[in-house]
Amino acid sequence: MHAKHALVLLLTLALLTAATACSAPESPAASPAGARDSVVIAIGSEPETLDPTQGWGHGNSPIVQSTLVRYTADLDFENDLATDYALSEDGLTWTFTLREDAYFTDGEKVTAQDVAFTLETAKAAQGSVDLSYMVSAEAVDETTVVVTLSQPTSIFLNTLASVGIVPEHAYGEDYGRSPIGSGPYAFVEWRPQEQIVFVANEDYYGGAPAIENVTIVFMSEDAALAAVQAGQVDVAYTSATLAQEVPGYRIEAIRSADNRGFTLPMEPNTGKTAASGAPIGNDVTCSLEVRQAIAYAIDRQAIADAVLHGYGRPAYSENDGMPWNNPEVAIETDVEYAKQLLAGAGWADGDGDGILERDGVRASFSCLYPADDSVRQAVAMAAAEQVRKIGIEIVVEGTSWDEIARRMFSEAVMMGWGSSSPNETYYLYRSAGAYLDDYYNPEGYASQTTDAYLDAAMEALTVEEANRNWQLAQWDGTTGTAMRGACPWVWIVNLDHVTYVREGLSIGEQPVHGHGHGLPLVQNLEDWAWEETQDA
Repeated sequence: MHAKHALVLLLTLALLTAATACSAPESPAASPAGARDSVVIAIGSEPETLDPTQGWGHGNSPIVQSTLVRYTADLDFENDLATDYALSEDGLTWTFTLREDAYFTDGEKVTAQDVAFTLETAKAAQGSVDLSYMVSAEAVDETTVVVTLSQPTSIFLNTLASVGIVPEHAYGEDYGRSPIGSGPYAFVEWRPQEQIVFVANEDYYGGAPAIENVTIVFMSEDAALAAVQAGQVDVAYTSATLAQEVPGYRIEAIRSADNRGFTLPMEPNTGKTAASGAPIGNDVTCSLEVRQAIAYAIDRQAIADAVLHGYGRPAYSENDGMPWNNPEVAIETDVEYAKQLLAGAGWADGDGDGILERDGVRASFSCLYPADDSVRQAVAMAAAEQVRKIGIEIVVEGTSWDEIARRMFSEAVMMGWGSSSPNETYYLYRSAGAYLDDYYNPEGYASQTTDAYLDAAMEALTVEEANRNWQLAQWDGTTGTAMRGACPWVWIVNLDHVTYVREGLSIGEQPVHGHGHGLPLVQNLEDWAWEETQDA
């Protein structure tokens, strides 16, 4: 380890010790907010681990570790640890050549064996990093790795862009709580449910980051707003429902693919249950006309304006604006068409109370959301109010995720997705994923046609071929996952990630954020900097 780097680590640890012993209890961080060499960042979600093989950095840059390739701000790929890579004609063999100036923060060189070890470990973990299609990863020499796949897999580079390389020599059971990496930042300390501290890696091959000390504190949205108002943090996530002007800060509305919409069970209630024992089916939402009528009745722009205060846009799919999105999924609000769909399917207001019925079934169902999520609640209630005008009653209910897991196969659920990788589309709609406990396909969507498009997209040898099939899975002119098709989802809004930033601090060119208020923000942390002209 570089001597200066070691000194910074020791000084930071000394500061942490002193802060623990004598800092005022209202101060949330070891590094002082507003310091010219530091940032204090408030986010709402604490990671479960800092081990990339277990999911740390999933969909984002892991910052402590380097990756073979990484995303650019416009979602292309550029080399990171890799200086070059090649794919065989059959799409089964990837060969990566590594840079020779990458070192872990303990001074050991990063080698091809570390890369092979990381990928094999991630595959064996069977966690959020899906490498089930990988046959083997082998180090040919110190700087060459050959990865063999069982089938061509178009999302392989997307996966590699978030799998940080771990050191085989220093990997163990406690790695996720005290990681060593070769990325732009080195780990210092983790206080569970409070904060994580990082320090700039001065030996980083990409150049030492401008921000030397980084403290990430975990706070609810309300607490983060209070911390901003008190000047205790430099950067903080907030929600569109809480955003307000605060002296000394600006609000950055970061574009994201982070969407909100609700699932609609596609089967009738016949007493069928999932493997977990949870009931399957809903006698209202099993009607295609009901699902489509709801989709057409919702004024998405009105919800984005009123509920999100303009910090968002209408959503029409899980991947709006991405290169693999089919623009034909967009629909116009058409309340009269929605009413015609329902009337044509035999739904009518038999007793004059404004809620439709058919064959003794009242057009009423629940939409569940996690009770601590004010945005999901507000979006669901606004949608329910609009849908009631066409004679459908949606009862919005806040509850726990455990309760949602028990009821998500038989009731609507206000979900949130959004990713920088198209593999999310695969998991959301593949038939084999129906009624599992992973929240991807609780509505039970199953289609051989869609499965064929999804498989073709996954096995494509070019990005263009893959994107064409991802788009056909959404809508091929006749059927698909889109709301004008089978409509297993009603998509409503895409959120901006509303972020307070202290004046004088640049958070760089933020890539499009995926789902989650936390990790996406820091994926370009090495590009952050304080303006040199601002007084200390």
